[in-house]
Amino acid sequence: MRSAKRNKAGGASVSRSKLSRGIQGRPNRTRILRRPFVTATFAMTVDGKITTRTFSPVDFTSREDKLHLFRQRALADAVLIGHSTLKRDNVRLGLPAELQKARIKRGQNRCPLRVIISNEGRIDNRLNIFQSDISPILIFSTRRMPRKYQEALKKKATLHLSDAEHVNLAAMLHTLRDRYKIRTVACEGGPTLFRSLLERGLVDRLNLTIAPYMFGGAKAPTLTGLSKEFLPASVHCALIDMRVVGEECFLTYRIKRQRRRPS
Repeated sequence: MRSAKRNKAGGASVSRSKLSRGIQGRPNRTRILRRPFVTATFAMTVDGKITTRTFSPVDFTSREDKLHLFRQRALADAVLIGHSTLKRDNVRLGLPAELQKARIKRGQNRCPLRVIISNEGRIDNRLNIFQSDISPILIFSTRRMPRKYQEALKKKATLHLSDAEHVNLAAMLHTLRDRYKIRTVACEGGPTLFRSLLERGLVDRLNLTIAPYMFGGAKAPTLTGLSKEFLPASVHCALIDMRVVGEECFLTYRIKRQRRRPS
């Protein structure tokens, strides 16, 4: 069932072709979910770390992986990021020109809608994301956002503030679907946001790049962060695609229903 072929980067590409049909197409599960289809994309080391213990940006993946991230972003109607990751990486969440052109040919806007999640809302309006007008920006936060931040940010983005202590992620996704007609979301971290989505059954697909490094350290975060607690329920992932390019392995999983842990 597996076939291998050489790719342009000189590595071996292995795929489960029968299971991977439609990976690049737009999922139609939104009709059932009434929320966008959510795909998360991460890279991690062989020992499961997504960064170092200092959470500082680390460039440990190849150019192919960076292009992979851009391609996944380009397929989505919106790109989702947590405030801590945005502050640390200071990204604009844009796309290369050729991917922008491809989106326009598909009838999409040149870049996906940009969505920031922050419970406290203390977001610096000088971050790079606010210095570009490639696409609209939405911020989902709470009334905990100080007034001075609200005044500064509303000039740069559309604010959605709730009265709760924390952003209701399910409600956020429903708002994206119903108000903004978003059908597909690319989640780019960080691990805290990903875990929160996962715990609520709000992730549908995971793209995972395995890079040929080991960082070690108990304080370096894994895919689900630094929490010592188990997930409320185990999450079953079904492998639907696998590629090997150079020394990296690109995996795609479908997130299946959760299974309760035995007490």
